[in-house]
Amino acid sequence: MAFMTILQRFRVYLRQILDPSDEQEREEDTVEAIRKGIVFRGTNLWVLIFATFVASLGLNTNSTAVIIGAMLISPLMGPIMGIGLGVGINDFELIKKAFRNLLIATIFSVLTSTLYFLLSPLNEARSELLARTTPTIYDVLIAFFGGMAGIVASSTKLKGNVIPGVAIATALMPPLCTAGFGLASGNLYYFFGAFYLFTINSVFIAFATTLGVRLMHFSKKKFVDKVREQKVQRIVYSIIFLTMVPSVYITYNMVRTNIFETNASRFIKNEFNFPNTLVVGKDIDSEQPNRKIEVSLIGKEISEDVIVSLKEKMHQYGLGDIPLYINQGFGKEDVEMQNDVSNMLLQDYYMQNKQRLASQEEEIGRLRTRLSSYLLYDTIGRQVSPEVKILYPSVKSIAISKIIRSSVDSLHTDTLNIAIVAFERQLAPAEEKQFSAWLAARIGVTDLKLIKE
Repeated sequence: MAFMTILQRFRVYLRQILDPSDEQEREEDTVEAIRKGIVFRGTNLWVLIFATFVASLGLNTNSTAVIIGAMLISPLMGPIMGIGLGVGINDFELIKKAFRNLLIATIFSVLTSTLYFLLSPLNEARSELLARTTPTIYDVLIAFFGGMAGIVASSTKLKGNVIPGVAIATALMPPLCTAGFGLASGNLYYFFGAFYLFTINSVFIAFATTLGVRLMHFSKKKFVDKVREQKVQRIVYSIIFLTMVPSVYITYNMVRTNIFETNASRFIKNEFNFPNTLVVGKDIDSEQPNRKIEVSLIGKEISEDVIVSLKEKMHQYGLGDIPLYINQGFGKEDVEMQNDVSNMLLQDYYMQNKQRLASQEEEIGRLRTRLSSYLLYDTIGRQVSPEVKILYPSVKSIAISKIIRSSVDSLHTDTLNIAIVAFERQLAPAEEKQFSAWLAARIGVTDLKLIKE
């Protein structure tokens, strides 16, 4: 009885903290706000074009910060959420309007990025570009949960920075720019892979918006034609299914490949431990149907019995049907080849040491030059004192040094040459200037700060 009471209280508590009704905006305001972000013309279209250029620059230079900035600038979320809203409230005209504007935005984005990459001198596919060419089920989940966060935030008064966060997480702009790169470089694999990722993001953000709208019980428009309503629903769910299936297949293959490579690496690490024999190379081919494991050994050869034992142990690692190739022949039976390898290793070691010594000698030379400069200032005062006594008898004492001056505001530093001089009598300005110029020339500097005691 006590347990049931606690459970009921917990349910009431959960209902209270999870209920967003107190923070929700009026339904009309939410619908109107989403409608306003749908249209791509004028300012919105120019912002999209500039965001495409920024994202393309970020992908081209492999700069994550620039790509994030472009995703924040891009207004692509508007028509996608508009499609989801239209499906959720049975507004067929809204669906057509949002889809038409999304198509316009997509065409302009791809054409802009294609133009940029045709003109850019950097044609290499960097990691940020390649990351947008192979979508998986994880991208589906990111888009779906990002879309759910977006519609929940859009329907509340406390929107905060959720919408910009959704734009970053779901990454709508970079796939379109990568598709433009694929067109510019003639690589259709990049184009279709990136465009498929954009389709995944768009479809599942829209689907999440539809689901959110229906869970929040937004008012629906009544279809006059029930057949048309059912047709629209079938089209929507067919698009969702067809979009998801390839990503599930890609993810399945990706997970299988990762498991295979992990098991193969673990097998080599755990089982290829022999005295006087070292693993000098491994090749794990994970591509179906040519999967294989190839290991190269140096040192004492392992026997056929050991090789048979290794192949039997592969079953323990889930590698039972995978061919195992072992390359050896660097043992006693092939002394000449072993000596060649040893000589190669010694030559590499010698070259590495030679480069290291050259680098160290260069550093020592720089340090000696700096040390000589500092030692010069320790003795320069005594060296010029006799000349000063003859040319400028009014000088009582002189100290010459080099100091580092730091700016408090900018933290900028520079080097100053200073001379601290005590005079028996005050020199005329012209005479003081002449003395300063003579002393700078005498000690071999172009700029000298004269400080009078």
